[in-house]
Amino acid sequence: MSTPTLTKETETRPGPAATAGDAAKEWNPALRPGSGKTPAARLRLYARQGGNAVWGAGAIILFLLLWELGPTYLAPASTRVFLPPLHVVLEALGTLIANGQLQNHLAASLSRSASGFGIAVVSAVALGLLVAWYGALDRFLNPLLEVFRNTAALALLPVFTLLLGIGETSKISIVAYAAFFPVLLNTIAGVRTVDPLLIRAARSLGLSNFQLFQKVILPSAVPTIFTGIRMAGTSSILVLIAAEMVGAKAGLGYLIVNSQMSFLIPDMYAGILTVSLLGLLVNYLLVGVERHFSRWRTAVGSRTA
Repeated sequence: MSTPTLTKETETRPGPAATAGDAAKEWNPALRPGSGKTPAARLRLYARQGGNAVWGAGAIILFLLLWELGPTYLAPASTRVFLPPLHVVLEALGTLIANGQLQNHLAASLSRSASGFGIAVVSAVALGLLVAWYGALDRFLNPLLEVFRNTAALALLPVFTLLLGIGETSKISIVAYAAFFPVLLNTIAGVRTVDPLLIRAARSLGLSNFQLFQKVILPSAVPTIFTGIRMAGTSSILVLIAAEMVGAKAGLGYLIVNSQMSFLIPDMYAGILTVSLLGLLVNYLLVGVERHFSRWRTAVGSRTA
């Protein structure tokens, strides 16, 4: 008996796995994945995104409005002396920029903060990798690291000043000390949370210890390390401002305390506002760097999705 052959109709007929939804997508292009949105749908999407952006900035907008209107309409007249409205502070900020004072103070603070922050990141990442990888070194250094980790950086500011003077060395050192421990602890945590299966697979492929650190451990620990780096960036700025208030002739901390002592209250608030904006900018820059070094995670996730 001859085997029946399949006709063209039976070859193209949908199988039992086909559903009504699949047929609808086949005959209606608008239902296919990745099909373009209509103009009305795009307009609704943009409106929703704009509303979310406004809602996300709502608290900041309300705070700025309260700062502008509160000293004028909601507080006694004497309050304006110690809390000037926002437009007065912005005028003072513009004057400081116009005469070049703000740029000089900002450059001094940035150079000190960047130097101490860079020293802290390099040394903390290197030591964190060694401590997390070698258990004997961890047991030896952990008690000492715990002692210094729980000692506030500002509590040691007089010690740094006495030993290193009131020059640049003491300020850079206190910044490096404050930024060191967040990076160190997050580096240790990031290395210890690497999937052991990845390490075994890398060793089975014959990778050396250096290649293992370079290709497996560091890429896996990058998100956790950058969490510590972002914390250290904030700490370096805050500690530096406090150090500049004690003994300095330039810097944002010096600008704030000198304006307060000279009763230039708008200039003082202009310096505080500059510190806030600087911290926000540093955080966004570090987030961008983290995304750059973590692109491989997004690429792998998109391929496996």
